[in-house]
Amino acid sequence: MRIEQWGRALLALSLLLPGSAMAETLLTVDARKQPTAPVTGYLKMGQGVSPTGGTIGINNRYLTLDGRPWMPTMGEFHYSRFPADGWDEQLAKMKAAGIDIVASYVIWNHHEEVEGAFTWEGDRDLRRFVELCAKHGLKFMARIGPWIHAEVRYGGIPDWVVDAMPTRGNDSQYLGFVDRYYRQISTQLQGLLWKDGGPIVGIQLENEYNLTGPGQGRDHIATLKRLALAAGFDVPLYTVTGWDQTVYPSGEVVPVFGGYPDEPWKASPEILPPKETYAFRFDSRVSGNLGAQTVATRRGDADPDIPNTPFLGAEYGGGVPAMYRRRAVIAPADISAMLPVQIGSGVNLFGYYMFHGGRNPQGRTTLEENTGIHGHNDTPIIGYDFQAPIGQYGDMRPVLRAVRPFHLFTAAYGDQLAPMVPQAPTLLPRALDDLSTPRWSVRSAGDAAFVFFNSHVRQYRMQTVNDARFAIDLPGGRISFPSTPISLPTGSHFIWPVNMDLGGARLSYATAQPVTRIMVAGIETHILQAEPGIPVELALSGATDVEASGARIDQRDGSQVISGLKPGTGAVVGFTAGGRTKRLLILTQEQAENLTILRRGNGDVAVISAADLFAVDQGFAMRQRGDHHFRYLTLPALGSGGVPDGLFTAYEKHVPAKPPLEARIEKVRDAGTAPPIRIGGPAKAAMQPAPETYGRSAAWRIIIPDNALADVADLWLELDYQGDVGRLFSGVRLIDDHYFNGPAWRIALKRFAAEIRQPLNLTVMPLRADAPIYIQEEWKPKQEAGGQVATLKGARLVPEYGLTVEMGK
Repeated sequence: MRIEQWGRALLALSLLLPGSAMAETLLTVDARKQPTAPVTGYLKMGQGVSPTGGTIGINNRYLTLDGRPWMPTMGEFHYSRFPADGWDEQLAKMKAAGIDIVASYVIWNHHEEVEGAFTWEGDRDLRRFVELCAKHGLKFMARIGPWIHAEVRYGGIPDWVVDAMPTRGNDSQYLGFVDRYYRQISTQLQGLLWKDGGPIVGIQLENEYNLTGPGQGRDHIATLKRLALAAGFDVPLYTVTGWDQTVYPSGEVVPVFGGYPDEPWKASPEILPPKETYAFRFDSRVSGNLGAQTVATRRGDADPDIPNTPFLGAEYGGGVPAMYRRRAVIAPADISAMLPVQIGSGVNLFGYYMFHGGRNPQGRTTLEENTGIHGHNDTPIIGYDFQAPIGQYGDMRPVLRAVRPFHLFTAAYGDQLAPMVPQAPTLLPRALDDLSTPRWSVRSAGDAAFVFFNSHVRQYRMQTVNDARFAIDLPGGRISFPSTPISLPTGSHFIWPVNMDLGGARLSYATAQPVTRIMVAGIETHILQAEPGIPVELALSGATDVEASGARIDQRDGSQVISGLKPGTGAVVGFTAGGRTKRLLILTQEQAENLTILRRGNGDVAVISAADLFAVDQGFAMRQRGDHHFRYLTLPALGSGGVPDGLFTAYEKHVPAKPPLEARIEKVRDAGTAPPIRIGGPAKAAMQPAPETYGRSAAWRIIIPDNALADVADLWLELDYQGDVGRLFSGVRLIDDHYFNGPAWRIALKRFAAEIRQPLNLTVMPLRADAPIYIQEEWKPKQEAGGQVATLKGARLVPEYGLTVEMGK
């Protein structure tokens, strides 16, 4: 039996036996191999110097900002899919979520639906949106297409182009219109490029491009870049998507990658096998099916280009799109578990698609992707919520809290992490369906490293790793931790430091994840997050005057080992390093997920609150649904009226409660018999009902009380229904739609203030029991064979309350 097989057998036995029955499970990795020096000059990027001397650079391993390694987080938010009067607040929410770069498609048919009639006003005012990004200290990535997919009609290319000429290639007529479109975009963005002092740091050309016929392939991408340069796009970064065998000219553009927790574009109505998104990768950067609309005929260019390009991401799913045939419900951990896996695999720019949901505007036609125009997928006419961290109506969801600590981590410690290279552990899982072998990696450079671990796989249960210790072989020798074996529970996913620089001291290891560092009253404070079910143990080297109230401090192997800490706002380890007083603060997972870092003057303010929270002028705003009592903790204190809570000061405030509101519901008609689900389209799978069949929907009239929007930040209508497709009308105007997937459908009514002055009309198309549609088992309606369901169980009105807190200067 080979050594690897022996290792698997012993590991399997250790996972099954209790701790007293067998020795520890030692998770080992050889991290002695050192990174090669980064190479610059191969990638032909644009001007990376701003008028003030700020620089953005790129080498074959990572990005740089002002000459230092830079590891930003990027989030997609489509300006033309959200009302313009809400952009300012939504960008503040993205900033509070730890986003550094906002990406957005510039969707051609949103701007030139009619040939030559360009629209750049209102919700399509790209310039104003980018200026607001700059206001909030956010950089901007323009994904200018021309073909962009994005679940948009014809991938964003206007009907008049599609009807008249070949697209996505070097046809001269097509390129003439692309050139005009690029120049229109450039005119809108004049003076906003990085080289002009603006926030635009890059552009993406095309999307999911794997076409290699005549006039296509690498030369088409090179042609698009030439057109973009001629239009004035002189930017630090030029990118293309790298998945689904895409092709591009090496050196001219940088490939970016992605992955999703589910594949709603699949034809299967069943649960999918374990996704590779949750498995560390040590060879290819290319994930499997990301929903490209075309089929490649040759190998893509991304993997051969690995030696020349850094591992950058642009499309890691912040959720999944609503598609008719597959209706996954995504849990927060389904998204947050991707971060340690992908970053631990070497990703040096984590980019989300989508980070903020939206809705499709309506033009001369509907503008969504659908099989009626030979699109691969059927998608809602209006709704583009995506189950994103910030929803279609601007609510900051639990998934945002789950991922934010990772964003704060890469912002604070990315300069240390970005130059580090992935190191594969001694024992790797056999395949994606191996749910017993631990999934982990190390990134290291010199004797510093980070450990990345994941035992969450969507819809599958991984085994707990019992009696575990990590053993990492570094150039300076082996470091093993913690001192006593621990259990790594199923569902755990984290990043732990090894020999992390604290400025005059080192955090030799910690069984807690670094989140961020802030300066409070001149004291550098490193905030860490405990992992549920795992005791916290820290080891400090080179520190003096170490104090930790209520904890045990031992001397071991030249380090001071602190154990017995109970995570919370009072779990503080103080020490001196480099002649300065410093401290570590270990929060619970819940506290860390509710942590927002705000700027006040030249200092930081840490705020812990379960409310949606974001910066406003001179302070911060909070939003809360259904509860008018607000509680928040700040470090440092913000004025009087608070009570001490560990290092923080706790405050409680309330706003007047809204008297209970009820929507009046009147049944208008019962459902007719739904026709059999049509099978067809490019996927040869379930297709949404034909338009003329929606007349068979059940219908209800919903009457919203007068003055319902008074004295609230917003008012939510929660519809608990079962059926196939829900549609909400004001009169006969469709204002939102929804493919039933289980949870209540939630609509914020503030933006529909005029529409709710008359009764709303809800229609529910019946869902047949034999529908070949994937709905998760826990959400699937219980039906008898041959039956159908179209019911409204209830409609609730939930007020959203707001509070603004001043921080001073």
